[in-house]
Amino acid sequence: KFDGGDIMAKLMVDTNLCPQNHACPSVTICPMQALSQEGYQAPVVDAEKCIVCGLCAEKCGKKALKIVE
Repeated sequence: KFDGGDIMAKLMVDTNLCPQNHACPSVTICPMQALSQEGYQAPVVDAEKCIVCGLCAEKCGKKALKIVE
């Protein structure tokens, strides 16, 4: 996880922005396999695996994946 001193960043999925009607392209780009998806549901983040690199957020065309502090 990214730790900028007292600031702890994490990856969040905004289900209001995620269309949940296709295979999420961000799941396959994650180098840590921290994203999973069941069917076409919104992806789920495994916080233990996520290194908050931002690759998945960049790949998400709907901006449903966000890094927050």
